[in-house]
Amino acid sequence: MTERLLSVEVAYALPDRQALIALKVVEGATVRDAIERSGMLERFKDISLDSNDVGIWSRSCKLADKVREGDRVEIYRALTADPKDIRRRRAEKAKEEGRADQTTGGRPNPLRAKD
Repeated sequence: MTERLLSVEVAYALPDRQALIALKVVEGATVRDAIERSGMLERFKDISLDSNDVGIWSRSCKLADKVREGDRVEIYRALTADPKDIRRRRAEKAKEEGRADQTTGGRPNPLRAKD
């Protein structure tokens, strides 16, 4: 009896480059198995399965989860900046430049009379 092979992809991206590896794994293989078999750990030394989060098609998952036919396993990098802080700074800058309402932070109403 032959083992059934599944086609999956493993993806990892840095700001300046990315890798998408297509490979075959045996039915019942885990996310960890797919990542290890893809060669990503050797290609990108900054990946640590102890600290990097992983997902399948943009949905977080565990390394022990089983992959299915057509899955794209993604290895996520740690955030370099807090998205809330970035939005807050962008809103403050827009207020300072007059591109946002000083009270609500939203866009100024062009129909509202200027005092």
